[in-house]
Amino acid sequence: MLRGTYSGSGKVSVIIPARNEEKNLPHLLESLKEQSYQPYEVIVVDDSSTDATVETALRYDTKVIKNKNLPQGWTGKTWAVWNGYLNSTGDILLFIDADVRLRPGAMEALLKAREDTGGVISVVPYHIMERAYEQLSLVSYLLGVFAFISPFEINRNIKPLYGACIMAERAEYERIGGHESIRSEILDDINLGKRFSGSGIKVCNYIGNGLVAFRMYPYGLKNELQGFSKGALNASCELSPTTTAIIGIWVAGLAAAGFAAPALTASGSTMAVPFALAYLGYVIQILYFTRHTGTYGIIMPALHFLPSLFFICVLGSSFYQLHFVGAVTWKGRQVIIRIKDVCTKKGKTG
Repeated sequence: MLRGTYSGSGKVSVIIPARNEEKNLPHLLESLKEQSYQPYEVIVVDDSSTDATVETALRYDTKVIKNKNLPQGWTGKTWAVWNGYLNSTGDILLFIDADVRLRPGAMEALLKAREDTGGVISVVPYHIMERAYEQLSLVSYLLGVFAFISPFEINRNIKPLYGACIMAERAEYERIGGHESIRSEILDDINLGKRFSGSGIKVCNYIGNGLVAFRMYPYGLKNELQGFSKGALNASCELSPTTTAIIGIWVAGLAAAGFAAPALTASGSTMAVPFALAYLGYVIQILYFTRHTGTYGIIMPALHFLPSLFFICVLGSSFYQLHFVGAVTWKGRQVIIRIKDVCTKKGKTG
């Protein structure tokens, strides 16, 4: 967990890549103004937005960089973040997504955590939801969180970062070549973490409960499905075999209990009792996990077969895009990628 008071004097450059983020930006920019430790500069990089992203950013007296052309071999986010870095002057860089919201004191806690680790840190934010469809992300998001805090990932030499909130010292970022070194990667955060840790720079991931939060997909169910689908199968190639096995067993048990228990109970089968107990066990477990990860309430954990079905749709969509389309779609762009390339890289880097 993030905690503590920062006593240093580093100049923090906040870099925010933004593509069609006029609705999200006010939450983040307002929260930055409320920080006890104020950033040295805030830079919003407009990634060819078609809405009022630029106008919104300018209302908050930020530095705005406009990216109009996406060079060959870059993804939109890596190009945006890289240009933010090129226009920054701080000795500490905070790369933060536009949908993130910081509680007062979060900047100090981030700086303290980075100071204590002596390397680069990232935060898996607390997931805020306002509409029912957003809660279908329950299983997908919990598995994503586990992928970053699993003890089998924490103890690896090569570690990923979570892209929503990353803080690094400028000198260390430049030492690894920054986002230019992973310019074509759709999983930019995971590969950036591998670059840092592979260069001997310590990587630590934190849970943002209470200090760092976000609302991931406020633009509808299709947007949510696309968001989770773009990295689902690729990310699985980056996990340790043990983490993957644990996730597989947990999901198999969840699906078995979630779909079989209601059917067996309705049919009056003698197997209904053990499956019902398993169903209840998953409900209790999920309720415990969501205390620290998001505003999922009670109803969706109790009906966990619904987010399980959504997770199956996520995997199906990701499989279809990678193996039949050869690309993933996000925010109106198609990024060419093949899953065998990702898995081959894992074999090379460990």
